[in-house]
Amino acid sequence: MSQEKLPVTQAIRVLRAARVAFTDHPYAYEEQGGTAVSCRELGIAEHAVIKTLVMEDDGKRPLIVLMHGDREVSTRQLARHIGVKTISPCSPAVANRHSGYLLGGTSPFGTRKAMPVYVERSILELEKIYINGGRRGYLVGIAPRVLVEVLKLELVAVAV
Repeated sequence: MSQEKLPVTQAIRVLRAARVAFTDHPYAYEEQGGTAVSCRELGIAEHAVIKTLVMEDDGKRPLIVLMHGDREVSTRQLARHIGVKTISPCSPAVANRHSGYLLGGTSPFGTRKAMPVYVERSILELEKIYINGGRRGYLVGIAPRVLVEVLKLELVAVAV
């Protein structure tokens, strides 16, 4: 698929505006498949596929967590790091309202609402990452430094 034929999502608009080099990786989306499906379809390591998780704190303030596909987020550690009582995942409807993306197609780029972004520190040590391009069944491959260049983020160590 060439750059001209890419789905023009809000995430792609943000990456193009920032003049970011990226590769596109469409795959057959499966409901409830998670990162395992994209890894199987694209033949890439699940550790390099980055999940974009929309969560909220105890005050219902939304935030984004970027995590390796083969790891989970310790919400207890993240809450402690941020200085709130609790962190929990948003329902799909609430996540859609905050991000502008459907569950399974959430990208940290071009979200409807500006939200703090927390990135698992070890993601930046990878050579290349694959992150959602703004629709279900579509990842973009980027250098991890792009996260630092394009997003306002905070590094955390909350993987389990």
